[in-house]
Amino acid sequence: MVRSDARENRARILQVAREAFAEDGEVSMNQIAQRAGVGPGTLYRNFPTKEALVLVVYQHEVDRLMESVPQLLATHPPLEALRQWTVDLVAAMRKKHGLGDALSPDAHQVIAEQTYGPVIAAITQLLDAGKHDGTIRADADPRDFLQLTGALWRAASGPEDRSASMLALILDGLSAHRRS
Repeated sequence: MVRSDARENRARILQVAREAFAEDGEVSMNQIAQRAGVGPGTLYRNFPTKEALVLVVYQHEVDRLMESVPQLLATHPPLEALRQWTVDLVAAMRKKHGLGDALSPDAHQVIAEQTYGPVIAAITQLLDAGKHDGTIRADADPRDFLQLTGALWRAASGPEDRSASMLALILDGLSAHRRS
């Protein structure tokens, strides 16, 4: 049983870390502790290393993405739900790649292993909904889609960001109505 103040501290640390990492992947653990209003001991008790903190923040982001699929499908046609979900995925992956040196190659591997299955399951759910309603081609494969979207989060962000037009091309290729 964890005390409520300990749960609140952990939640505040995670929120501050999420925001801090989005601003600058080079933020220090001490800066995170200060922003969260906790002592270094509290921070390190919850997250012994910066890498441990980054992994938990990233896992929360992946969980949020996976949990968003049913709501997106309930409120949007499948192709639009897939587009919105992919935009969120791209943003999450850009954050992860932006952390650069904060993650060792082993940590990158851990993230890949922990998230691949859930991400493929989410894409499968989105693609299957479109296959079911006839808007997405029957041969669309979630692994291919994930491979293609890898280019989106590696594309330059900012004024030269081509990811929206690239995503439009990918989604157009998935459309069941475009096949000849």
